Amino acid sequence: MNKAIFLDRDGVLNEVLSERVKFVNKPEQLYLLEGAAEAVSELTKAGYEIFVVTNQGGVGLGFLKERELKKIHERLQELVAAKGGHIEEVAYCPHKPKAGCECRKPNAGMLLELAERHHLDLAKSIMVGDHERDIEAGKKAGCKTVFIGSEQTSADIQASSLLEAVEDILEMLK
Repeated sequence: MNKAIFLDRDGVLNEVLSERVKFVNKPEQLYLLEGAAEAVSELTKAGYEIFVVTNQGGVGLGFLKERELKKIHERLQELVAAKGGHIEEVAYCPHKPKAGCECRKPNAGMLLELAERHHLDLAKSIMVGDHERDIEAGKKAGCKTVFIGSEQTSADIQASSLLEAVEDILEMLK
């Protein structure tokens, strides 16, 4: 059983609701946050499998086609790889926000499915997110949790960026 690091996408890896972009609906609208690719590189080099788990309700709402979403995720993987990082897989929930599915965070469906397919030990894995729904999903899956941001959180650890959290993440996984 392997240890994994699950990363939320928007707000952890890339800009959203910023001056440059409101929502990422095209590959060219994907701008990585400062230090995000370097953080993934450090985590990759430390030997951990990295997965992205992201709610993408825009698909279910008709704002985004799945083929375009796949292109966005290919660009994400390319940008991270250019800095030496590796994202094993990007899992996403394409359903509308109120669809009641098991995959949409705060439910743990995406993490549970990835764990089963990739033989991951969730108790020795970490979920990193910038919303409490990410933290809830991680806890429901049995993971340790890291919150990116300054709001009140129930996460095990809090940091202002993924890069700032790397040292704590590596310490938690020892």
